[in-house]
Amino acid sequence: IGNTVLHILVLQPNKTFACHMYSLILSYDRSKEGPGSLELIPNNEGLSPFKLAGVEGNTVMFQYLMQKRKQNLWSFGPLSTVLYDITEIDSWAEDQSFLELIVSTKKREARQILDLTPVKELVSLKWNMYGRPYFCFLALFYILYMVCFTMCCVYRPLKPRTGNRTSSRDNTVYVQKMLQESYVTYEDELRLVGELITVIGAVVILVLEIPDILRVGAAKYFGQTILGGPFHIIVITYACMILVTMVMRLTSTTGEVVPMSFALVLGWCNVMYFARGFQMLGPFTIMIQKMIFGDLMRFCWLMAVVILGFASAFYIIFQTENPENLGQFYNYPMSLFTTFELFLTIIDGPANYDVDLPFMYSVVYFAFAIIATLLMLNLLIAMMGDTHWRVAHEQDELWRAQVVATTVMLERKLPRCLWPRSGICGREFGLGDRWYLRIEDRVDPNKHKMMRYTEAFKTQDRDNYDKDSEKLETNRDTLCKKEVSALSLSRSTSRTSSHRGWEILRRNT
Repeated sequence: IGNTVLHILVLQPNKTFACHMYSLILSYDRSKEGPGSLELIPNNEGLSPFKLAGVEGNTVMFQYLMQKRKQNLWSFGPLSTVLYDITEIDSWAEDQSFLELIVSTKKREARQILDLTPVKELVSLKWNMYGRPYFCFLALFYILYMVCFTMCCVYRPLKPRTGNRTSSRDNTVYVQKMLQESYVTYEDELRLVGELITVIGAVVILVLEIPDILRVGAAKYFGQTILGGPFHIIVITYACMILVTMVMRLTSTTGEVVPMSFALVLGWCNVMYFARGFQMLGPFTIMIQKMIFGDLMRFCWLMAVVILGFASAFYIIFQTENPENLGQFYNYPMSLFTTFELFLTIIDGPANYDVDLPFMYSVVYFAFAIIATLLMLNLLIAMMGDTHWRVAHEQDELWRAQVVATTVMLERKLPRCLWPRSGICGREFGLGDRWYLRIEDRVDPNKHKMMRYTEAFKTQDRDNYDKDSEKLETNRDTLCKKEVSALSLSRSTSRTSSHRGWEILRRNT
């Protein structure tokens, strides 16, 4: 019951009342340490009160709990060293990481905790010591891997076509080699090494991604932009396309260019994932994700309806015309593609002034230009501009969240020997098996002095004002006497207040 009440207090809107009641309930806890403590008992979702405060974005309760956990090591004048308990914060030995919970929650208030002590210092320590070097090395390794795959695709086994053309529009001059013909020369064997590296890399990607999908869940793993959800979809699809290409090569199936083309596009697009390691480029990847999976997905439904309607109209108009004079609409698939190009203003309106064009073509194309170019494209630009404005106001905290997500990901993937645990074990200071982070704090004495001077001036002015009010009430005989007494009192008030204030300044100096 006590643990349930603690979880309820974390969710209370009245933060001050919740903190006092939290302390009151813990004062009756018999087992204050160990697994039986009320603070360490998780709820049905596996969240302790401390983790629940982070997930809900309750910064007041989080700071209150951190103040209870800190240990003052020493202090000398304005300098002090504090040990913060990071047992539940550090993701090194946690199955359900506190940092991962914060960046994966949908509440924006939770990301503000990443700027609080000691979370900010812990993330900075992990990122600067291990995260940034490993991430840059991983980016370089991935780019080299993609260069290897690209070269294998460029020099894929082809041979001249020997068969006759079946149509006047047939433009094929090379065809794919059979498996027995693909690996004969020294260049083929060199390409085989690159292809083996590509296939092994695809298998490694699937081996690393699938356990995280099973642990976190597909909806949460692919749906969070901070965690790089769309990029996980891209890299998994890329690995599957590589395996499909391998199967088609081994079985000598024609058409390997289709999965190979998809793999090239997806693989190189995934390079944008590594932009999150740089503060200048990281927020732009989130903008691209939000625009593609937010604005562009909604816009594509409207675009598909418009293109389908006008492409059908164009095809019907030119169905009776000679395709040699105006061949952009010679069949229905080509009409769809041409209308799509017209929609994005990639090409101008197809016209041949040597022949007579149907009258309805001018009418339909006029309506299409008004609806598609002037209306819908400007609507898309306005939607993307609004998304850019919203993300630009959050770019600093979004980049911090990206750094946290990347750090947690690397910490889970890399072996323990390459990523030692951060912090100091409590045994060195007789504090048990918990881990602590040493943080040096400097208290500015000038700030406290100025606050003390301000309060002193306020107190003196308040006392003088009370005395002057009493004198004004007793001297209400005549209007003339009241004005004279008010003037004299105002002079004495300012003189006395300033005199006492300067005396306080001289004494403290």
